[in-house]
Amino acid sequence: MATAKNTVKRTDAAADSFTAEEKAAMKERAKELKRNASAAEEEQAVLDKIAAMPEADRRLAERIHALVKAAAPTLTSKLWYGMPAYYKDGKSICFFQDAAKFKARYATFGFNEAAQLDDGNMWPSSFALLKLTPADEKRITDLVKQATR
Repeated sequence: MATAKNTVKRTDAAADSFTAEEKAAMKERAKELKRNASAAEEEQAVLDKIAAMPEADRRLAERIHALVKAAAPTLTSKLWYGMPAYYKDGKSICFFQDAAKFKARYATFGFNEAAQLDDGNMWPSSFALLKLTPADEKRITDLVKQATR
């Protein structure tokens, strides 16, 4: 006896659960995956993305980029969901999310699962950024070094 497959097409507003910003990020990610670019092209795409950010985000992103590259020169940079991200052995270690991307009041510097930041049963994996002090820069440098051990 064949059973009928119950398919229900939702047409209400709840069917579309992603925000416009999230949809845009997913579209950017799809484009990134289609593009089989060289490391130099990926780096340039990151620099172009940073240059296109609003001034406050751009200043933070430029500094984060420099700190990450200095702390872990072997990391490669490329876009990840339209955000600058830094990779080790093909795995995303950390990323910068500008405040404007999701209309947040702060930018975010975050670490992904491949980062080696484990510290007991609980540890921070992302940080809200409004500006960077020398102490913040040292902490970011130390975290990137730890994440890439």
